Amino acid sequence: MPRNILITGGGTGIGRAVARHFAEHGEHVIVTGRRPGPLKELADEAGVRAVVCDHTEPEALTGLLAELPDRLDVLVNNAGGNTDFDADGKSDLASYARDFRANLDANLVSAALTTQCVDERLASGGAVVHIGSIAADQGAGSYGASKAGLAAWNVDLAGRLGPRGITANVVSPGYIADTEFFRDHLADERREWLIASTATGRPGSPADIAEAVAFLTSPAARHITGQVLNVNGGAHTTR
Repeated sequence: MPRNILITGGGTGIGRAVARHFAEHGEHVIVTGRRPGPLKELADEAGVRAVVCDHTEPEALTGLLAELPDRLDVLVNNAGGNTDFDADGKSDLASYARDFRANLDANLVSAALTTQCVDERLASGGAVVHIGSIAADQGAGSYGASKAGLAAWNVDLAGRLGPRGITANVVSPGYIADTEFFRDHLADERREWLIASTATGRPGSPADIAEAVAFLTSPAARHITGQVLNVNGGAHTTR
């Protein structure tokens, strides 16, 4: 039986790849995002259902519930990104506070709000997967802090959802090519350094992350929860 899968921030990049992967495997996929254009393109190409939603806004999430099925088997909290790339460059304290909170809202608060919003619809045997970042371990200001907070919050979430037969994990990518993450601000030298930092000698791809998400939502991963799965080509290693 096809599962009902909600993917946030799925119009481009990693979210788009995750949505296409599940759609190609016959699942019922709902994708959200803030930009109607990319969502419509994905809906037309992959046959997914697209809904415009800003996951940092409680009112928007409450409205989203009317667009969702009564049962959700998989939630992928992918919405977010490094909002510092969109900052105006002001360095006064008020601006610093605004920019720091923007990253927390985009990457941590959005995931917490979304999960809380759909909590009663998450089905036993299901899975929640958050998209984290290597920045949680290597730094990157408020963006790294927000992703580290996401991993810490997920530990609590896994404990709460576990008795209901629902897993909760984080997929933590390293450098992933073919996304809008760097907003065209990635210098060639920086890109070469990121690739050289890997053991595999290549950048990651959105498909690499989609496959990891698919694994964590599969029957093979039913006893994996409260974990961070690093997908970075060895740029950051653990033991």
